[in-house]
Amino acid sequence: MLPRNMAKNKTSVGYKGPYGYQKRRDGEGRSCVRYKCGLTNTIQDVLRQRPGWIEVKETFELPSEYHLFVEEFKRSPGSTWIMKPVARSQGKGIFLFRKLKDITDWKKDGSRSEEQRDETQVESYVAQRYIENPYLISGRKFDLRVYVLVTSYIPLRTWLYRDGFARFSSTRFSLNSIDDHYVHLTNVAVQKTAPDYDPEKGCKWQMQQLRRYLTARHGTKTVEALFKDIDNIFVRSLQSVQKVIINDKHCFELYGYDILLDQDLKPWLIEVNASPSLTASSQEDYEMKCHLLEDTLHIVDMEGRLIGKEKRVGGYDLMWNDGPVYRDVDLETLGSSCLSANTHLGCVNDRKKQLCQLLKPIPGQKRI
Repeated sequence: MLPRNMAKNKTSVGYKGPYGYQKRRDGEGRSCVRYKCGLTNTIQDVLRQRPGWIEVKETFELPSEYHLFVEEFKRSPGSTWIMKPVARSQGKGIFLFRKLKDITDWKKDGSRSEEQRDETQVESYVAQRYIENPYLISGRKFDLRVYVLVTSYIPLRTWLYRDGFARFSSTRFSLNSIDDHYVHLTNVAVQKTAPDYDPEKGCKWQMQQLRRYLTARHGTKTVEALFKDIDNIFVRSLQSVQKVIINDKHCFELYGYDILLDQDLKPWLIEVNASPSLTASSQEDYEMKCHLLEDTLHIVDMEGRLIGKEKRVGGYDLMWNDGPVYRDVDLETLGSSCLSANTHLGCVNDRKKQLCQLLKPIPGQKRI
């Protein structure tokens, strides 16, 4: 996806490899180029007519991009949109709409003076096209919460945690009632206030349970392809902000990714949480988040027990290290065609055994 500053004639396109856009090999073409353009003049016309170029339009920031949003809104009459406040969490302030009159507070009026605009300034929101065909389990919508640890942006070094969970709505999905938050919002803070919420059962599945369910329904090959697409979302989103994030070698970031699957098993990035909730909703959830935090501290390694070449630490797998990281294979026997990404989201997490082997002192080993 190209940056929004394409209006300044800045673009970056590349070969769509297994982990996003990379340098293409000599003589190798590109199957498609995705772009974002905020202009409505000849530049937009030329880009739309170019074969293989696909315009990306899912997300707008209001009120600053209100007029751009209105143009897109009018192209898709009857579509459902979702509004989310930029600086809130736990589902607060989110609502769905189908009519422009529902968001008049965010209308950007150029006729008002700067002083008048300051007096009536509204909270910034993100408007996204609502996914109207989510994948359902027992008729209910769900999304995924996945944890990604970034220990460096320059060079990009990121780890993917094996555990995570699916968050379910408590009410069967329907587009007939877009005002019902118990149907459309999967946030636990919202669902636990539902009249029929059962705190014993909760509204979560562990990631391993979800992967087993999908594999039983659709087969191993299909699910592996799905999770590879999800891996790509992590890497591409981090690459897209790599040059604008302040890089401090003394800091790290633990992100909570929210992913939604549609009925065609296509994953959609909903949002990336810079401060994901680590409050537990059950004993199982508490244990998972404790392990997540423990393994995060193992990777940060204030004790100096790692040598710096590890591909796995507890429940974390090194996904990207200034380039894709692959699982260990015998290249002489199997060849490079058998390389697969070093990611295991939703797979067995035998972290305790792995940590015992990893952190066991080795006589004479050089420590850093």
